[in-house]
Amino acid sequence: MYGDLLPIGSIVLLRGAKRKLMITGRILSDEKLEQIYDYVGCLYPEGNTGEENQYFFNRDAIERVCFIGCQDEEELKFKSEILSQLGELMIKDGQIVPKE
Repeated sequence: MYGDLLPIGSIVLLRGAKRKLMITGRILSDEKLEQIYDYVGCLYPEGNTGEENQYFFNRDAIERVCFIGCQDEEELKFKSEILSQLGELMIKDGQIVPKE
């Protein structure tokens, strides 16, 4: 389910957005909403300017992939050993865990 996520550093445009985002993290939770998101990103080209400028989104919100981030040996290993093994997830006690 998660093995096909874009790598860190990828640049995307979300549906209805005017600005591009750079992916800075994958499979994160918004603690306030208790929801798991595929990605977190920051405005491109500014980069990470603080927690208040982080944007959580899911892959179905992506309209266009403008640039695919680094896919070196470490990324490919991470995808095959970690991301591809994840099933459905939930938040329990503030942590992301597999659904029971």
